[in-house]
Amino acid sequence: MNNPPKLVCCNFITDLSELKSFAETHGFQGIEWSFTRATLPQSPEAEAELIESIATLAPMEIRYHCAFRNTDLGDVSLERSREAGRVFRQVCRLVSKLGGKVITIHVGLGLDSTLDLSWDNTLNSLNHLGGYAQSLGIQICLENLAWGWSSRPELFEKLIRKSGVWATLDLGHAFVSHSILSQQYDFADFIAPHPERFLGAHIYHEEQNDEHIAPSSLSDIHSRLDLLRELPNCKWWVLELREQASLLQTLEITRNYIAANYS
Repeated sequence: MNNPPKLVCCNFITDLSELKSFAETHGFQGIEWSFTRATLPQSPEAEAELIESIATLAPMEIRYHCAFRNTDLGDVSLERSREAGRVFRQVCRLVSKLGGKVITIHVGLGLDSTLDLSWDNTLNSLNHLGGYAQSLGIQICLENLAWGWSSRPELFEKLIRKSGVWATLDLGHAFVSHSILSQQYDFADFIAPHPERFLGAHIYHEEQNDEHIAPSSLSDIHSRLDLLRELPNCKWWVLELREQASLLQTLEITRNYIAANYS
């Protein structure tokens, strides 16, 4: 049987000694550190402070997640596209200094329309960013969102295949995407064309009004976890909840699944 995945929490506790203690107490095997534009260090001093702070989380594995709203590599505005490229290259350099190896990003986060995005610019810019990251020893993963191009399995696979980047599968986003709710596609269609490209997953039941909802029982997410289990490189399962009770509930449910399906 395949080795079980690592179960990971987010950096949802501000105090890092408390975050590390929580993660160790509950047996998490890593932390996915989310940056926003507001929390991204903007000076050498702030960067050095962040590097020193994250070093205190050792020996836990840390991967990185960019929750950058309205920051798109494929923006139709050349100025905004170039600014997005600058920001993402800055993140790559920072993550390299932090010893990180994987960064998850989005296309269309914070937008309510794809009219401000260029498909060709998005593919070309993703490809260039992936190459830049690779030169630093980093893999860029594209995450599927609840709406937009990446919410549609047929476009999500093209974004990944044509740009050459890797992927992160968000179970809650996929669950509420129109393509799935309308039964035009099955959940498995998100992963079927390129199962080897997925390096991680975000696990919770569904997203409602930008809030992540925990599964109430294993039956809520069982079939989706079955699909994750078939992905050969998807060994990083982030329980993407930021409230302790719902996080620990999801941890228990996911652990029960692993106990029954990995040995």
